[in-house]
Amino acid sequence: MAITVTQLVAFLAVTRGGSVTSAADELMVTQPSVSSAIAALAREVDCELFERAGRGIRLTDAGRAFAPYAGDVIGLLETGRRAAREAATTAARRLRIAAVTTAAESFVPDLMQGYAERHPEVELTLAVGNREDVIERVLRHQADVAISGKPPGDERLEAEPLGENAIALISAPGDPAAAGDALEAAQLAGRAWLLREPGSGTRTLNEQFLAERGLRPTVLELGSNGAIKQAARAGLGVSLLSRAAVEAELAAGRLSEIPLQDGPRARPWYVLRSTVGPSRPTIDEFMTFVRERAPAPR
Repeated sequence: MAITVTQLVAFLAVTRGGSVTSAADELMVTQPSVSSAIAALAREVDCELFERAGRGIRLTDAGRAFAPYAGDVIGLLETGRRAAREAATTAARRLRIAAVTTAAESFVPDLMQGYAERHPEVELTLAVGNREDVIERVLRHQADVAISGKPPGDERLEAEPLGENAIALISAPGDPAAAGDALEAAQLAGRAWLLREPGSGTRTLNEQFLAERGLRPTVLELGSNGAIKQAARAGLGVSLLSRAAVEAELAAGRLSEIPLQDGPRARPWYVLRSTVGPSRPTIDEFMTFVRERAPAPR
């Protein structure tokens, strides 16, 4: 089999953009060269990887099955390139961290600072996104580690608990429900609910909580934890958020917390790494640091 890197790069670009035109623009090559690479790849794997879909193209079932492996190959080549450079000079050492918004806005900066003090020779980068984004970054080898909530059941990922992630139901300052006894979720049936965007672990947490208790509230969708906190402060609704993300506002009285009898249990934060391909020493060092020294978020 003579599959080339050029073929895989073209395949992944078409997968991302949904057309040969967008792939050619992304790669800054001609459309015929992309089409030729895709056709050659299809011959090598002996099946069609794309099919027509309106004005564009989409993956066939075979293409969807092949895509994760193509991503692994390209990602591992890039990881191998960095490993070789790190072996040649410590100045080139880098650790790419991806973190969900809640973690990035609370304890991850302190975690990075502690690691940097122990390993000043390592350049650190941080990408922030929702749960779906950061997990995809590790799977595509675009990040070395990810910090997130509940990990997916994917054999390509190794998850290690990092610390406790307690959950709080936030509301506007002075909310009478925050001053009384703990409520059952059913008593919140008339409240509007503030949700993050699809793909967010915080959104999934809220949706699961509501579904398990048979609640179908009016929903307001917002794109960040900051926006949810501001909306809750203005009295537009309530929401479950990580306590790490709202501790300052609760302490200052800018938000209030409604106690729940049947609220969600605290759950761990996790550090995720890829199990595909050999691990780089920099990643191993970070995992060791997390186990030994990282303070457990409350």
